[in-house]
Amino acid sequence: MEFKDYEEFWPFYLLQHSKRATRVWHFIGTSFVFVFVLLTIVTLHVWWLLAAPVAAYSFAWFSHFFIERNKPATFGHPLWSLRADFRMYRLMLFGQLQKELEMVRGQYYGNSSVEH
Repeated sequence: MEFKDYEEFWPFYLLQHSKRATRVWHFIGTSFVFVFVLLTIVTLHVWWLLAAPVAAYSFAWFSHFFIERNKPATFGHPLWSLRADFRMYRLMLFGQLQKELEMVRGQYYGNSSVEH
């Protein structure tokens, strides 16, 4: 799919993460990114930084292939997907994701109360 900008991509990204389990696996993977960055700073071993994307993508792609059963958006839009993943993480962390999901689902499906 083609998108004119990130804000047009965001609802698509969110809908590609319709199942709660998919979002949880993403949250776990992204959390490892922060852990590995912290380990890099504390130990001064750069190889932890190399492990960060491996861990994050392993959790995320597992969730897409085996839970969501769709193709990760990273394959078509790697930078926007990375940005969207951190946005989804922040919204989950602060308890704001459900509101965002309901809004996007309402726009696309006309029924914002459906939980996938």
